[in-house]
Amino acid sequence: MGATLLNFFIADAWAAGGPPAAGNPQGGLGSLVIMVLFVAFTFFILIRPQQKRAKEHRKMVEGLKKGDEVVTNGGLLGRITDLGDNFVRIKVADGVEVKVQRQSVAAVMPKGTMKEM
Repeated sequence: MGATLLNFFIADAWAAGGPPAAGNPQGGLGSLVIMVLFVAFTFFILIRPQQKRAKEHRKMVEGLKKGDEVVTNGGLLGRITDLGDNFVRIKVADGVEVKVQRQSVAAVMPKGTMKEM
């Protein structure tokens, strides 16, 4: 019985076809199409949204003005008191101001988010 079972599997293995002929142009074309689809998928799912977010952040940072209420990447909530080319001074409490990089501003909050200081 063991020999018949072995012959059954070996016969199936021999029945399977070999690799496609070297002159078959469809094998290379199929691989190329799959690669192009993979690159397009990666671009539209990963790269394009990241570029869009970076562009929006850059526009937000360029539009900062004195008096805006902002949140930094570190979680500080404050009001902008002074703007420089690379740095922003933020008032976080009475008598407490911090200087942070402009790029560290994560979001501009709606007016009135902070209580009056």
